[in-house]
Amino acid sequence: MSTACSPYVGLSPFLRLSIAGEPLQPVAEHLLSVAADEPDNPNVWMNLSLAAQCLGQPETGAAMRDQALALARCYALPALRQPASCRLLLLMAEGDIAENTPIDCLLEQSDVDLVHFYPRDGHLNFADLPEHDILMVAMADSPASRPLLAGLAGALADWPRPVINRPEHVPATERTEASRRLQEVPGIRMPPTRLVGRDALSRIAAGQSAPAMEFPDVGFPFIVRPRGSQAGRDLARVESAGELADYLAAVDALEFFISDYVDYRGADGLFRKMRIALIDGEPFVCHMAVSGHWMVHYVNAGMYEDAGRRAEEAAFMARFDAFAERHRAALAALCQRIPLDYFCIDCAELPDGRLMIFEVDHVMVVHAMDPEALFPYKQQSMQRVEEAFRAALLRRLGRSSAEAQ
Repeated sequence: MSTACSPYVGLSPFLRLSIAGEPLQPVAEHLLSVAADEPDNPNVWMNLSLAAQCLGQPETGAAMRDQALALARCYALPALRQPASCRLLLLMAEGDIAENTPIDCLLEQSDVDLVHFYPRDGHLNFADLPEHDILMVAMADSPASRPLLAGLAGALADWPRPVINRPEHVPATERTEASRRLQEVPGIRMPPTRLVGRDALSRIAAGQSAPAMEFPDVGFPFIVRPRGSQAGRDLARVESAGELADYLAAVDALEFFISDYVDYRGADGLFRKMRIALIDGEPFVCHMAVSGHWMVHYVNAGMYEDAGRRAEEAAFMARFDAFAERHRAALAALCQRIPLDYFCIDCAELPDGRLMIFEVDHVMVVHAMDPEALFPYKQQSMQRVEEAFRAALLRRLGRSSAEAQ
């Protein structure tokens, strides 16, 4: 980055360094020195915010973000390949990196110009926004974002440009709402998810009540996580009142999501979780993690260390078309009930053939940043996702991918 005129770089450079195991602290320290030279440059503060969050410093990241937004609400990220085929405007929430669609991670190598815009409220004026060809609602559903989403629904009803992920459909991804919509769908299993207060869990932990007395059809073991948590933060499986008491002693949230635990192990005792992107209703594989632990996260599932697990993922990606065909009806029903143009699911295939859905959201990270030497098979699959998203943008402009070359 040039200290003469530092640009906004987006999330992807910091995430790429993190995935590669490169130290981020020197990068953050360099950005701080740049901020001393350019205190009125909002790009520097927003870059610092992203770096701090990737370092696991959410409070610092929030303070840096607020500093940036006090200076500017708009952050342009020109495409790597120019001339650009189109300009995509992303409406962002004033939250952390888990609360907005990180589409720049998917479009790292693309010819799509991105503009991140943070509206103050839901009253958008087309004339006041930066120039764009297509608008995308990037913000996640959350208690903080719902008033903004409601305001945007009216503002974007007759928007003069194509809109991706209309704001009125974003609340369908909320955990309890998504699970409600997906009950009784043939070919899908998603355990009902309930939002519960701390008092109810405390009664169970103290032995004053039982799960089934507080929540119909829930028993030990069950899954619990604080409302608003992402990436497995404070996610746990509790098997007894004692374990629940220990959990509540360590986690001070006031509200929690709970759901039944489903044992989705394969015959070999391993757990497999897939991330699938759905773009205009068509599925594309992003990754498959294989783990010995029920809580599967790609970064700690042993994929980097175990060549056998990588070989299994490569084989799954190679035969994904057969998987998609096998679950075509279920995926079509899923897209009818979650009517977003772009979103992802984390899922597993149960022994009875159904899709087990863990999460539905449009803010999951989709990228091709894993080391190519270890994951050569991923590049082709992720290129398909990028090309599909780009093609979806161009379709909305009445153009083909060939015309935009």
